[in-house]
Formats: sequence, structure tokens, C-alpha cells
Amino acid sequence: MNILITGAAGFIGSHTAERLASLGHHVVGVDNFSDYYDPKLKRQNAKDLAAKGVQVLEVELCDKGSMSQMSNDFHYIFHFAAQPGIAAQVTFEDYLKNNVLATKSVLDFAQTCPNLKLFINIGTSSIYGLEAVSPESVAPQPASFYGVTKLAAEQLALQLSRENKLMACSLRLYSVIGPRERPEKLFTKLIAAGIEGNAFPLFEGSQLHLRSFTYVGDIVDGIVSVIGKEATVNGEVINLGTEKEYSTQQGIEAVEAVLNVKIQMDINPKRRGDQDRTKAVIDKARRLLNYNPHTTLLEAVKAQVDWFKNL
Repeated sequence: MNILITGAAGFIGSHTAERLASLGHHVVGVDNFSDYYDPKLKRQNAKDLAAKGVQVLEVELCDKGSMSQMSNDFHYIFHFAAQPGIAAQVTFEDYLKNNVLATKSVLDFAQTCPNLKLFINIGTSSIYGLEAVSPESVAPQPASFYGVTKLAAEQLALQLSRENKLMACSLRLYSVIGPRERPEKLFTKLIAAGIEGNAFPLFEGSQLHLRSFTYVGDIVDGIVSVIGKEATVNGEVINLGTEKEYSTQQGIEAVEAVLNVKIQMDINPKRRGDQDRTKAVIDKARRLLNYNPHTTLLEAVKAQVDWFKNL
């Protein structure tokens, strides 16, 4: 199959591109290599993908006609590209451009693909709001610009499914961790602090937050399993993550155990929009995709530490 992946040089997109290529698919990636974090990390991911036969093109999705020069012979489109996370320096306009307008651009392109079987939007548990502990049928209550614009992106894709203009689904991911995690995310920052001997900037009260920390390999298992199930997943929203809950404090302790260090904490003011609790409800994913995440927190942290040490 011919597969397009947007955001292919990022954390989860690069792992998905790698997996699909290993399964024998012809994979093309696009990425804008934004400076939200050091572009050198994404360029290294793209270099690693190129060595495995995946070409990553530099494309700004919001630029008019940016995708018009590409072949439209794709059977699947996995849409990862987005303005990620909750950060004070990111404006609403950034979220609007990179999450809503960019998604509209990719969907416009998708409708020109004559052989397209399925458009897969990559969503987030942030769509649910401050507590993401519900099945997909519960009304979203996003509490951040990120969550609001990711919900809008999701609905743009599902609208086209409802109108029978293309087949589409949205996968809501929960607290993904592992090799290539972004440098501002919890575990990469914890590992860096532990190895370099620096204090970790902990948001006040966040050590009590509960998360479905899910290994990236388990997430990719669920993502790629939609292939061949177009009729089953069309129009659906599906949660992907582990049902197990861990506190941020348990995450800290897992990193300390793997590194055999004690990490000092630098307490910062509470961050607005942070979720208090996420717990993936994956009954639907089990039923539709035979989804079964199995990697433990300690196994995931060990894999991420090994990756970090080889940067």
C-alpha cells in the first residue's frame, strides 16, 4: 500500500512510518521541521527513516498549494502533524494554524486521492478535558487551546466521513512515552536531569497527577491495526492507551530506579490546562482492533533511557 504520514519526523509519526515500512508498505512522509523544539532532532529522525526507505519531504501544510506537487496515489493517510502540547509561548493563532487549518489542507488533498481507503486523524486525550477517564461516547470538554483545536481537527475529518466524501476515523492517544519523546516532555526531561545532575522543573501538585503512560510501540500497534478495517472504523473515535494508571511521582521513581540516582526537584507554579487524570478506556479498541497494550512502565523507561544515552 502507498501511505502518506504527516508529521513523519516527529515522535510518534516517525515510529509509525518505521513500522509501516517494515511491514512492506511504501511510505512517504511530510514534516515542516518547525522550531518548537530543536529541528536537529527531527532531522535525525528523518535521516533514520531515509535509511529504512522512507522519504520525508519538507512541506508547510498551511501554505496554499504546498501539497499540489505531490503524487496523490495514496491508499492511507495518517495525519500526525500538529502544534503539540500546552506551552505558554504558543499562541492561539499557532494552534489554530497548525491544528485546524493544516488539517483542512490535508483533508482537501485527501479528497483528490482516487485510491484513498482511509484517512486516520491522530487525536489526543486532551480533547476530553481535565479528566480523561471516559469512553469515546462522552461529550468532550477540552480545557486548553490545544485540546480545543485538536477537537476541531478531529471533527473536520469526521464531518467528511458523515458526508460520505471519504472514509475517516480519529484515534485519541494517551500519554505516549518512549524513544524520540520530545525534549520538553516529562520523561525526556527527567532522564536528562538524572544523567546531567540538574534539578527537574516540577509544576506544583503535578506529582499527584495520574496518567496512562503508554509505550510508543504499544500505541503504534493500535495505529497500524486500522489498515484493512476501513468499514469497521469509518466514522469512529477510538481511544488508544494503557488502562493502567500511574502517578507522575511513580514516573519519577521509575526513572530514578533505572538510572540509580535521586533527582532533585525545582517546584514551579501550577500550569493552566494540565490534565489532572488520564485513564484510557479501551473497550472499543479491544473490540474493533483487537488492541492489547502490554509494555510496563519500567520497560518503557528503560527503552527511553537507552535511546537518550545514544543521542
